[in-house]
Amino acid sequence: MPLEYIALMMVVAFFVLVLTGMPVAFAIAAVGFVFGFIGFDGWLFELLPSRIFGTITNYTLLAIPLFVFMGVMLDKTRVAERMLDVIGHAAGGLPGGMALAVILVGVLMGAATGIVGAAIVTLTLMALPTLLRRGYKKSVACGTICASGTLGQIIPPSLVLLVLADTMNLSVGSLFAAALIPGLMLAGLYVVYLLALAWWNSADVPAIDAEERAQVSTVQLLKDLVTSVLPPLALVLAVLGSIIGGIAAPTEAAAVGAVGAVVVAALMGRLERKTFIEAVMVSVRITAMVFFVLIASQVFALAFRGLDGEFLIEAMVDFVPGGPMGTLLFMMLLIFLLGFFLEWIQITFIVVPLFLPFLAGVPEFSMVWIAILIAMNLQTSFLTPPFGWSLIFMKGVAPKGITTAHIYKGAVPFVIIQIVALGLIILFPAITLWLPQAIGW
Repeated sequence: MPLEYIALMMVVAFFVLVLTGMPVAFAIAAVGFVFGFIGFDGWLFELLPSRIFGTITNYTLLAIPLFVFMGVMLDKTRVAERMLDVIGHAAGGLPGGMALAVILVGVLMGAATGIVGAAIVTLTLMALPTLLRRGYKKSVACGTICASGTLGQIIPPSLVLLVLADTMNLSVGSLFAAALIPGLMLAGLYVVYLLALAWWNSADVPAIDAEERAQVSTVQLLKDLVTSVLPPLALVLAVLGSIIGGIAAPTEAAAVGAVGAVVVAALMGRLERKTFIEAVMVSVRITAMVFFVLIASQVFALAFRGLDGEFLIEAMVDFVPGGPMGTLLFMMLLIFLLGFFLEWIQITFIVVPLFLPFLAGVPEFSMVWIAILIAMNLQTSFLTPPFGWSLIFMKGVAPKGITTAHIYKGAVPFVIIQIVALGLIILFPAITLWLPQAIGW
């Protein structure tokens, strides 16, 4: 049997195992080992130890546990919850103001955590009951929270950008700089949608009533903004600014961010021994999961390339019309469709490396631009039913009365907005490339 056929069977077997519910790391490794032995009796895996060693000793990837700890610490100490309350009152007099506060906190949490699960669960627990109590339409409230919680996948620093930088052999700083404007643009499009909704039907997104706003004086509100919003905002700006400005390497900035999160929590009086230990344990679990998938993907990649899988992809690319742009659009469509069923980390390690050899050879394509397109597309996968993780996380902690239909219906407008943002980045690459070029990355 030709090796390409075995490679095709390997891909099919992987999807079958994932759809049965097997954890992705075990599915990737199992398929890689089985088909590697079928094709080469196992001798191919003599190269595996050096590949795994190269992965776990990658200095850039050391930023992952540090950024994870930074985000988990701000989540567990309820710093983000306090930010939402304060910003919500500041914008409460405007129809849709509380929803706009959720978007703003989503931006800050995205920049501070980069962890979708933590952001969605936190925003759902602290914002959804409040929005419902204030008369927000259920689907609008659910969609706003889901969309806000996923902003951390495109707004740096994020795990998606860190992993893409490693997978595509790009500078983390250049990706962070390139993702900043698209991420803020996406948040801005969310705001425009909510303002339009408030103008069209303010009953769906009512303002906080005057009696509740009067309970917090202007002086107290300004004090709360300084004490509850400024410290985490300053931490985020310091971490991102040091990376994008070239002052510190991503790993160094991540270390400062991790320590800074502890300091911010302590200054706000929210640091406890139990909370600190819990943050450490959660960070270790998340980091172990990411690195386990990283190591398992080396098994799959080694076997797939050994089985001439690249020739299979080359034949598929030749079949796609439209030249390089057609190949790029085909990859975007494939990633979008796979996002209905697979997690971002599976798509990153399985699909993205298959197309890189062909897209990297196109002179008019910037790999940084392609990386941001992939990141934006992967973010959409968190909101697409039936397996969008943002939807699943929300359903797991949503109060009674919130159905799956409410969550799915609320997510649809924001999926459309993300597709529009993706289209704008494709049509206008300068949205992505201007900032990296301006600061000399």
